Amino acid sequence: MKYRHALPQLNGTQMITDGGLETTLVFHEGIDLPYFAAFKALETDEGIRIMDAYMTRYAKLAVAEKRGFVMDTPTWRASARWGGEMWMTQNALREIHREAIATLNKLRSAYETPSSPFVINGVIGPQDDGYSPAAKLSAENAEQYHQVQVKWFVELGADMVSALTMTYVDEALGIARAAKAAGIPLAISFTVETDGRLPSGEALGDAIAAVDAATDSAPAYYMINCAHPDHFADVLKGDWTSRIMGIRANASRLSHAELDAAETLDDGDPDELGMLYGGLSALLPNLTVIGGCCGTDHRHVGAMCHATRAA
Repeated sequence: MKYRHALPQLNGTQMITDGGLETTLVFHEGIDLPYFAAFKALETDEGIRIMDAYMTRYAKLAVAEKRGFVMDTPTWRASARWGGEMWMTQNALREIHREAIATLNKLRSAYETPSSPFVINGVIGPQDDGYSPAAKLSAENAEQYHQVQVKWFVELGADMVSALTMTYVDEALGIARAAKAAGIPLAISFTVETDGRLPSGEALGDAIAAVDAATDSAPAYYMINCAHPDHFADVLKGDWTSRIMGIRANASRLSHAELDAAETLDDGDPDELGMLYGGLSALLPNLTVIGGCCGTDHRHVGAMCHATRAA
């Protein structure tokens, strides 16, 4: 809980995240991840070694770039619905959260410096599909569903929580209410289709305004993830963009439907993606958190650092 009440990214400190953890594990490391559940890699000694090496690469990159590091827990699929799909008990899911936070505390102790603060970020994923949910929760049901993970993160010592790949307003709103009630800072990250709108059809600016209006601006900030910059750069207009402090883009320009069907990894061009981040930093006055999503790795995040350093 080192930074719970003073997240460095809120004070202008430039931070990185990791890249596409799941796509790295599946396509680069050959690890089978049922339901894209990254924590399943921790079930073997080899998987633990790979995960440790993965996070250490980003820790060293952050220190070399004199940027902070928002360290994500591998818990995007560690909620009740997805755990149930994998025949996991609630106690087993809680243990995953405990181990993840303990591991990140060790990483912080080993690599954090005064110019590179490390933040432990508890990751929450959608209750349904991250691209095209078959069923949607009401805000009330979303709050009830997600408050379990939120409370675990508070209890176990995360500095903040992030809801990644949100596809519609009500689920994001429910998570915002759960985090507000628990007293932990929250970042809401929406994903968008190739037209810059949420998969639900809602405009990005309208979605952010709706959550803010219903929660008295409870989220600490907003992000965009799991979309290529070309899919959303054109919609970044208006005062609401000041609420966006983080971008975790895909390496690929493919649509969500195309990515879902892809059998090979499209990792794009790291340098080109980095340059696109330079352009985004000009559009987003409060952009302090940069990283990647599907198809990206440390090469892409390094290129982002270089391009935004020069922007």
